[in-house]
Amino acid sequence: MTIRQPTHTPYDGSSKLFAIGLKSLELDRWIEVDEFLVPHLAEKRRLYAEIPEKVFVEEDDTRDAQQEVLDLLAAYLPAKHPGIHRDSGAGVEVIGMETAIDGLAPELREAPLVRASLLVQEDLILMRRGDDGWRLGAGSLCFPSSWSLLEKFGKPLQQIHAPVPGFGPGTRPAEIINRMFDGLQGQAVERFNWSIQAGDALYHPLSNIQRIDRATNRPTRFPDGDINVHAFIRVERQTLRKLPFSRDILFTIRIHLDPLAVLARHPDRATLAASFAEQLNALDPAQLDYKGLTADRDRLVAFLHGVAQAA
Repeated sequence: MTIRQPTHTPYDGSSKLFAIGLKSLELDRWIEVDEFLVPHLAEKRRLYAEIPEKVFVEEDDTRDAQQEVLDLLAAYLPAKHPGIHRDSGAGVEVIGMETAIDGLAPELREAPLVRASLLVQEDLILMRRGDDGWRLGAGSLCFPSSWSLLEKFGKPLQQIHAPVPGFGPGTRPAEIINRMFDGLQGQAVERFNWSIQAGDALYHPLSNIQRIDRATNRPTRFPDGDINVHAFIRVERQTLRKLPFSRDILFTIRIHLDPLAVLARHPDRATLAASFAEQLNALDPAQLDYKGLTADRDRLVAFLHGVAQAA
């Protein structure tokens, strides 16, 4: 992995864990493209080829909404990123990856959301309003951050968020999120989430059973103790946008992965590391278990204190 300065640093205190934290987003900044576009799209194609049933789901009547997503991206990408995306006449494509959908199974090639997902680094989730609230109606999720697309498919928000401390059914945050989804109109919003993982895998799923086992047994993620080598900061940039015709909501998730050790070379390393450590120290036992950080929190905090003090 190429080492660079982090693109987003929500652990500076601007995006607290276990907070909703939605902010207005100018559509000019909707989709991000960087130097990892080609390898990220290559990884998506690999996952579609090897485990398609785990990374793409759809309800039967979502194809029109999926096409809305593809049409929005077809209009946005060549205008915003003309040196990277172009309109070929048959549709928008990534320059140099014109055959991105070749080799996919026919059912995947026919799904507009799959075609859309091979234009961008973001994962694409369609949320649809029903009698029980907003449910996950379709999704391309190649880069899950410790959850399972199959387990969340078809479920409403309050069930999707049930494992999250303080966000389960009947909680105030769950009610606020539903109201926000209902109230979303033409504007777009964004929020950030972050975690720490061992290694740089983009495909990072976790089933409910695995989550319960992790919370019960509290294993270390770094059995050799070498945080400097193995710890990666995983940042999720999430956006929400209501589609103009179907009125479904498109939820995008962009993953940024950076070695924790890169903070030592950041110009604001003292502030970032100190804030990072402060937020880890503020997590309660349930939150630590949910994030899988119970066994490693203290050594991560010690590492961050070392970064801050060396600045």
